[in-house]
Amino acid sequence: MSVGGVKQRFFHWKEECSRRVKARSVSGHPSGPYRDIGALRVLATCLQPGVNTLDLVFESSVCRFPHFDCLGTRDLLSEEDETSEDGRVFKKVILGEYRWMSYDQVYKEVRAFGSGLVALGQKPLKNIAIFCETRAEWIIAAQACFMYNFPLVTLYSTLGGPAIAHGLNEAEVSHIITSKELLETKLKSILLEVPRLQHIIIVDDKLKSGSEYPQGISVHSMAAVTRLGAHPENGTSRRPPCAADVAVIMYTSGSTGVPKGVMISHSNIIAGITGMAERIPSLGEDDTYIGYLPLAHVLELSAEMVCLAHGCRIGYSSPQTLTNQSTKIKKGSKGDISVLRPTLMAAVPEIMDRIYKNLMLKVEEMSVFQRTLFLLAYNYKMEQLAMGYSTPLCDKLVFQKVRALLGGRLRVLLSGGAPLSAVTQRFMNICFCCPVGQGYGLTETCGAGTISQLWDYSTGRVGAPLVCCEIQLKDWIEGGYRSTDRPCPRGEILVGGPNVTMGYYKNKQKNSEDFFMDEKGQRWFCTGDIGEFHGDGCLKIIDRKKDLVKLQAGEYVSLGKVEAVLKNCPLVDNICAYANSDESYVIGFVVPNQKQLLALAERKRVRGLWEELCNNPVIEEEVLRVITETALTAQLERFEIPWKIRLSVEPWTPENGLVTDAFKLKRKELKSHYQNDIERMYGAK
Repeated sequence: MSVGGVKQRFFHWKEECSRRVKARSVSGHPSGPYRDIGALRVLATCLQPGVNTLDLVFESSVCRFPHFDCLGTRDLLSEEDETSEDGRVFKKVILGEYRWMSYDQVYKEVRAFGSGLVALGQKPLKNIAIFCETRAEWIIAAQACFMYNFPLVTLYSTLGGPAIAHGLNEAEVSHIITSKELLETKLKSILLEVPRLQHIIIVDDKLKSGSEYPQGISVHSMAAVTRLGAHPENGTSRRPPCAADVAVIMYTSGSTGVPKGVMISHSNIIAGITGMAERIPSLGEDDTYIGYLPLAHVLELSAEMVCLAHGCRIGYSSPQTLTNQSTKIKKGSKGDISVLRPTLMAAVPEIMDRIYKNLMLKVEEMSVFQRTLFLLAYNYKMEQLAMGYSTPLCDKLVFQKVRALLGGRLRVLLSGGAPLSAVTQRFMNICFCCPVGQGYGLTETCGAGTISQLWDYSTGRVGAPLVCCEIQLKDWIEGGYRSTDRPCPRGEILVGGPNVTMGYYKNKQKNSEDFFMDEKGQRWFCTGDIGEFHGDGCLKIIDRKKDLVKLQAGEYVSLGKVEAVLKNCPLVDNICAYANSDESYVIGFVVPNQKQLLALAERKRVRGLWEELCNNPVIEEEVLRVITETALTAQLERFEIPWKIRLSVEPWTPENGLVTDAFKLKRKELKSHYQNDIERMYGAK
């Protein structure tokens, strides 16, 4: 057969795959439970028979890939302050190449550090905390805790003092692993509020004198603890974990109040990563993953565990150094992604939306000829993908430069943490020349639930259930969702399987509300998300119970649905829809796109500083008009469209506490922040 004939057959196979049924209801009822076609008889629980704890998973990789690169960090060559036009000072860095530790080297560090923690008095089955940015030392510390059976309490590095103290006190922590910066900026001020804390281990090389800390607290460097553990007299026998032991107590980012600790066993995590790995073809030692999302978030931790289980290498980064244009990268020097050139990457929709909007702005700045060529190529490739064909010439001539922005070698881009808009997903598929797998999962399900098949180029869906779990739809009568709905069964998403976690730490009431055991002894979690199953067994997230508000006239408004639609508006970087049940209309708080808003102000001949523009009623009215047009084009109902808006001067970040580390809106905090504006927009003032 000719090469052309082989390609033709391959493209037809891809087209056939995309239409194939991927999951089905094992009961035959439209409510489910739905399982992946490959897991109809039994759900997957582990990657290899008998390898049922995380220490054994890592040891297996060390045996298979001892001299392969494992964890990589870039050298810091220089650091300098740069003053902007408005007088603000920014720290800029120039970074060198990645320096790598092999799997065998990491294993030796893990073993010695774990032994050093034992020498410092840390006991098996006693909680230990990690409060640190994403870096190689985080994973080394975590693997040591898994190996020596210390349940690892994870805390976001952006949490505020009260939330940190709450987690440490609730978990009764005596040892904490942190960074020098977080100790100085966050921990130091609350040490007196955490009376059980005795030992602070700093992951950085250089360590200040410990005299400035409260009596009874010892401060050590990670290197010193590792040296302590390497002494022959400290090489005591360890008590290895069993599959049912708690591996992680993961504190959520607190989008609905005080952070809750989710207890995750070794077997939970292994089941979850088994399901995820099945959706990534040819995963192995030739892959490079870029780690920059918070490791205290289940998406990043699971992704890195998948990589370590398959001999991949992980190069570390941060949102501030990720690309050549990132805030801390000195102009003219390279960001991490250009140097590492990863094949695998995870991202939250907020980051992907930003990439999409920035690239679309560059398209608008092109000459008429360039823009016409780009749009012709874009539309042509979209048509070809829909038919199951690839476009190698188009990719090389038009999209190669765009692909290079993410290193040029990316073969899988996984989105999770929140729904990804269809527009952004399609754009990433086309312009970065790699499939975008959209996933759905929660901390309570180890991040595992669904991931779309990489050859499925449909948008707006999160794929079929993973082989480690099953999904049931529960009728929600109040919201008007039933499994008998046509054409698609709809309802609250319940996830069941070995990846469903042990429940919330010290919170019996919440456990009884959100978790249950069925008659077969399988655990289930009630997500509060509303989904619908399509004919091929793929799930689409369509609503959330907590985001539903009933207006004065009885109409139900899904705030999340409104926000997802309006985020596609070029003028909007972020938006929070809000409604009072005793009012008749929706309002909104908007973080405007700076470049687009400045261009709008110029067109309307409105002058002023950024803050003045955001507070200008003419600009506010014009933004509302554009938002309304976007909403009507997307066929939102009139009662769903915000009647009034407030433009935010500052962006919403995890640092200012208005969004979580996964960039989910903190509605309670946003309501408090904009209380005066709410009263103004609803006419109370």
